[in-house]
Amino acid sequence: MIRFENVSKSYRTISSRKIVLHDTSCEFDINSNIGILGVNGAGKSTLMRLLAGSEMPDRGRIARTCRVSFPLAFDGTIHPKLTGRENVSFIARIYGHRPKPIIDYVADFAELGAYFDMPTETYSSGMKARLSFGLCLAIHFDVYLVDEITAVGDTRFQARCRTAFQDRTKNSSVIMVSHSFDTIHAYCDSGAVLDSGVLTFYKKIDDAIDAYRHIVGVIPA
Repeated sequence: MIRFENVSKSYRTISSRKIVLHDTSCEFDINSNIGILGVNGAGKSTLMRLLAGSEMPDRGRIARTCRVSFPLAFDGTIHPKLTGRENVSFIARIYGHRPKPIIDYVADFAELGAYFDMPTETYSSGMKARLSFGLCLAIHFDVYLVDEITAVGDTRFQARCRTAFQDRTKNSSVIMVSHSFDTIHAYCDSGAVLDSGVLTFYKKIDDAIDAYRHIVGVIPA
């Protein structure tokens, strides 16, 4: 269970403050795969960081009774001065795992070769995403957070990522942000729409998509 209790979150823009959540109380049902929809700038990525615990609310409380991942392929977990191997070892220990099995999995999955033992500040954005993707999948979580799943690597590697992720989600839940309705449909059975600081839940993903289409003024074909 992930529960928001009177949570508010905003941040300053050049001309005003952007409200992401306003006095929000809700529960995320981790027995369901939830797709988060919202226009660009609505605050979906901020919401994901709140869920992960990597960002704190301005007010209110967020309670978790399950293991929640950092957002999949999010490189904010990676320290630029450490090597890929050192980053993996450090994060494995944080989550209570012996480092070696996690290191072996990520080294094989990410396919970074000699770069695995180089500082991650030398990595391209794609290499960082592969390291973070592999690290997230190497550790078991009850809930995986996916912020706009991206095309990492070539076609072969993308297929490998999809297969590995689908395998993990057989026994875990997903909370996903994506602008792709096809992707949302493939992974999610319920949904939520974030709009003007209000998060509205829908038991059926199609209802969430219809509500989002109404907000952006798109009529279903």
